Amino acid sequence: MLKVAVTGGIGSGKTSVSDLFKKFDTPVIDTDIIAHQLVDNDAQVLQQIINAFGQDVLNLDGRLNRKKLAQIVFNVKKNKQQLENILHPKIRDEVLRQLHVLATDNTPPDYVIIVVPLLIEANYDDFIDRILVIFADEEKRIERVRQRDNRSMSEIRSIIGNQSGDEKLLKEADDIIENNRDIKSLDSQINELHKKYRHLSSLNK
Repeated sequence: MLKVAVTGGIGSGKTSVSDLFKKFDTPVIDTDIIAHQLVDNDAQVLQQIINAFGQDVLNLDGRLNRKKLAQIVFNVKKNKQQLENILHPKIRDEVLRQLHVLATDNTPPDYVIIVVPLLIEANYDDFIDRILVIFADEEKRIERVRQRDNRSMSEIRSIIGNQSGDEKLLKEADDIIENNRDIKSLDSQINELHKKYRHLSSLNK
């Protein structure tokens, strides 16, 4: 089972790419979704976040205020590292658990997509076979995030500044998707990669 990590900066189109892979019934493990589930369902994780960043990160209903936490984390580098130290080990464990379930299925898939926005920081080298980097111009990415999240320019630029730069990501890439155009262009690139990953998977059988 080929394990493909999908990464790219905020607004590059990771969700669009993973959704297009799903049309081939390709399993997608999204570490952002895992992170959300952890803080929503694991009281121990939420308490660790409160201990690290204070009660101000909570809404009145006791749930995590993600926007407030993002402001704290992306404005101070050591805060970002602290949050990663809390979440990354648990996210990694859950990714490995889901991979084990897929691999031990009666009909395991040819390949699996693992969406990891902070791939370099998360250090998944020991079980990832290929890295697929999604690249888009910064202006496009900023506009997508503004439309999607209603964030301010300063917030978006702070997030971009705290993520691995495109140059660094592209050096790590086995495959690259350019996502500056329309969905038809993106779909065409996904179709080619699907064929490629099925072929590579067959070589390992």
